[in-house]
Amino acid sequence: MPTTITMPQLGETVTEGTVAQWLKKVGDAVEKYEAFVEVSTDKVNAEVPSPVSGTIVQIIAQEGETVPTGAAIAIIDEVGAASQAQGTQAPPQQQPSTPEPVAVRPVVDEPVPGHNIGVVPERSRVTGNGATQNAPEVLRRVSPAVRRLAREHRVDLAAVRGTGTGGRITANDVIAAASQGPAAAVAATIAATPLTREPEATAPPAQLRPAAAAAAPTPGETLPLTQARRIIAQRMVESKRTAPHAWTMVEVDVSNVWAWRQREKDRFARDRGVSLTLLPFFIRAVIESIKAYPLLNSRYTEDGILVHKQIHVGIAVALESNLMVPVIRDADTLSISGIALAAARLIEKARSGKLSPDDLTGGTFTVNNTGANGSILSAPIINGGQAAIITMEAVVKRPVVVEGDAIAIRSMMNVCLSLDHRVIDGAVASAFLVDLKKRLQGMGPHGTL
Repeated sequence: MPTTITMPQLGETVTEGTVAQWLKKVGDAVEKYEAFVEVSTDKVNAEVPSPVSGTIVQIIAQEGETVPTGAAIAIIDEVGAASQAQGTQAPPQQQPSTPEPVAVRPVVDEPVPGHNIGVVPERSRVTGNGATQNAPEVLRRVSPAVRRLAREHRVDLAAVRGTGTGGRITANDVIAAASQGPAAAVAATIAATPLTREPEATAPPAQLRPAAAAAAPTPGETLPLTQARRIIAQRMVESKRTAPHAWTMVEVDVSNVWAWRQREKDRFARDRGVSLTLLPFFIRAVIESIKAYPLLNSRYTEDGILVHKQIHVGIAVALESNLMVPVIRDADTLSISGIALAAARLIEKARSGKLSPDDLTGGTFTVNNTGANGSILSAPIINGGQAAIITMEAVVKRPVVVEGDAIAIRSMMNVCLSLDHRVIDGAVASAFLVDLKKRLQGMGPHGTL
């Protein structure tokens, strides 16, 4: 029976999506929960799993087309619908002795030209932890990003030894296998092996990954725009066109908080397993200053200026070809330690392509650690729907005049603020930065995390 597939909602505030790439074409079979289309959102792409098993009979939304959430994008002729509705397995289509697969196909998703497609016997493999597992069972848990990487490098995932948790195959495992040469290449695409269906109430959610990094550009060439890059360009232009940007900065003596961080970093890494950077100290001070000047945590609307009750801090994370801004929700309820752990978790998810759509929505204020790249001065573009974005620049030791007209070597950092001048005037912005400066300079070196 034909089933209409609609554009999924990839986040609580997302109202539309762009079809970036069809992973299947008309006439292709697709298993339930198998990724069949790639949808672009702001900053990231999502590989969307099919809600049913069947054959794609029509593609409605073409690649590059943006459609609202809930709009039809394809039609799949569902197989075994009646049997599945009764909780039984669909009858075999061709081989009476082989039950029809009902789980996601545990294979490299695309056939390799020049090779036959056939059923292979179920194999066992040794995981990174020494445990033995069936290859199809392991491959069923491979993330969409890793499957795509395997397709690009033509690596047979069934032959890859996983070093992740529970033997899970990671991107590094695929790259290592690809580097071994032709012996690691795919010999054939593995068809679905019969599996015992495990009860699942709902389909797994779409998994997000950063847009793929482009190859190193050659001087004189024109690089094609990825869908993610198009969206970023549109959002940046929209922000600059809509919000009249103003910019200001202060320099801050962070010697005391730097000494505090130096004193705590080894213990924190040992006890929490996370590197302690200056970022959580900075975010904690920013939150306290926002409480004193709540207009910084607001947005412009046609009905007036909406001052948010919650403080959801977005943190800019630079990737190889992209920039993502995951959000620490209710950041004002967290200690410095809590912010450090939350930030580390989001940064790791961003770099491994495991962010959920909601990780990227709901931010009310953005912090950008441009100093991590060596920058000492920057004028960032405001994240759409917010009133301001702040940067912490590189910490530089230099001679400064201190009390008593003495000269001392201090750890200095520039703090830059871009603001929506429809919402915030210069006096408020300056008062906010002065307050932030006092808080940062008053931190440590013997505080409590």
